[in-house]
Amino acid sequence: MKSPDTKKTDIDSETIAALLKRIIAENGRDHIWGYSIAIFCLVVVAASTATMAAVMRPIVNGAFYERRAEVMWLICFAILAAFVARGFAGYFQSVILSKIGNGIIARYQRRLYAHLMTLSVGFFSEARSAQIAARVSQNVSGIRDVMNLIITSTARDLLSFVFLLANMVYQDPLLSLLFFIIAPPVFLALRHISRRLRAVTREAVILNSRVLGAMQETIQGVSIVKAFTMERELERKVDKLITAAENRQNRIARISERNGPLIETVAGFAVAGVFAYAAYRSIYQNVPPGAVFSFIVSLLLAYDPARRLAKLQVQLERAVVNARMIYELLDMEPRQRDLADAKPLTITEARIEFRDVHFAYGDEAVLCDVSFIAEGGETTALVGPSGAGKSTVINLIPRFYDPKAGSIFIDGQDIAHVTKQSLREQTAYVSQQPYLFEGTIRDNIRYGRPEATNAEVEEAARLAYAHDFILAQPQGYDTPVGENGVTLSGGQRQRLSIARALVRNAPILLLDEATSALDTESEAAVQKALDEAMSGRTVVVIAHRLSTVVRAEKIIVMQNGRVVEEGNHETLATADNGLYARLNNLQRPAVSSNSRK
Repeated sequence: MKSPDTKKTDIDSETIAALLKRIIAENGRDHIWGYSIAIFCLVVVAASTATMAAVMRPIVNGAFYERRAEVMWLICFAILAAFVARGFAGYFQSVILSKIGNGIIARYQRRLYAHLMTLSVGFFSEARSAQIAARVSQNVSGIRDVMNLIITSTARDLLSFVFLLANMVYQDPLLSLLFFIIAPPVFLALRHISRRLRAVTREAVILNSRVLGAMQETIQGVSIVKAFTMERELERKVDKLITAAENRQNRIARISERNGPLIETVAGFAVAGVFAYAAYRSIYQNVPPGAVFSFIVSLLLAYDPARRLAKLQVQLERAVVNARMIYELLDMEPRQRDLADAKPLTITEARIEFRDVHFAYGDEAVLCDVSFIAEGGETTALVGPSGAGKSTVINLIPRFYDPKAGSIFIDGQDIAHVTKQSLREQTAYVSQQPYLFEGTIRDNIRYGRPEATNAEVEEAARLAYAHDFILAQPQGYDTPVGENGVTLSGGQRQRLSIARALVRNAPILLLDEATSALDTESEAAVQKALDEAMSGRTVVVIAHRLSTVVRAEKIIVMQNGRVVEEGNHETLATADNGLYARLNNLQRPAVSSNSRK
């Protein structure tokens, strides 16, 4: 799957039209009544605006030219009513559109999160987490902005402009011709500006996500940063990214605001010309000024909606770019869909069989013709040098990835033809780097099985040799763990990870070098927990330290993506020129010590 950043940055008119149609179709029907009320309020705003311009003619002619006092009271009441109606209508439409907009953002955030959970592990290994987070937080507002711009521009700005333009034509058709002469060049210029804005808006989003990514990496690896005195180097890197993002935002500002001088200049010529024309007719032709004043007020009031309409395409282009980046995520097809004939996995012995399995990350072959059997209720260990493909084997069992060729069976059922949900419900996983989520210790253990009772959570902690250190925490099981368990040691985090696997009570347990990153004391405690966890389950375990796998019923030795040896510790350790024997000789003191235990 290509990263979205590699796609073209420009958007043609057909794409914009298709996106607008999709956004309206997805959101218009769900909020039809709210939008209808908002549109009604905006029509009231537009009508009241035009009313204020229309009453200028009788005010000027009746009060200042004809001096008719009886007309003024009605006109003043009409003006007051127009302002009150406009105020309340503006308030209600603003509140309604804000509520609908917030609902749209929440809805798409839920959709995005749910969709991201359907994507494969491969997608997340290729995409940077900060860039995904930036899209979810920054770009999702583009869909709300598209809807709000369409509603407000159509029901308020366009109608206000049309009503005011109609009043201008009614008051003075000759002057109104100026608009039909000036408008086309202005809109052509604005269209050119909007085209320039398309690409830079998307580039700005990408640069901002890179800035967030660099900061996130620094925060997560701050101990390494300080240990290797990388502060200056990373400051230069982040400063370069920030400068690029700043320059891009400045370019967006320059492009998007270019219509300001153009519109202001045109408006200045128009207003100055109208005033000159009105003064000439009043002075030399003795024409009552009411019509011209009404025209001028219409012209001035039409300025704001005209300005907003002129900027509409630019704003809409920016919102559509954001919306498109959201839809790029939502439209990504999961690589691993359940097949049409997929059925729930039925466990009897939990026997795992790899049959002629091949796998590659892209063009890089990792596994070649791998075949072995992990018997049900027994422990099968995977050993071998780094890069042999051991972790890939572990990742294929719960279908984090699918093999390129060959098959994997559990109790005779091809896992490609069972549902992923049922498959993963029958497995528990303990990684080399345990991950803890925001929340309490109890919450993190219960993630293994959300319906587990407090008693089951505590029993799992006892079996994982975690109960005592949990009780020593300030709030016991209700102690917050901090970001990724920062308040706990590595051994404590690993034992909580094992407790999470135990509370799941799954028949298959996958252990990916669960003790390799621990000190000797922590390893001993975790190994006790693992012994409890492995009892009565089908276990596939990876270990660099052979001392942790000498009691495994079967040991699979891998090298360069192939199975090169198979047996138990005694047979493999005495094999002439065998890879396991060589590894055993290198680690003999530790292995012998563990065997005597």
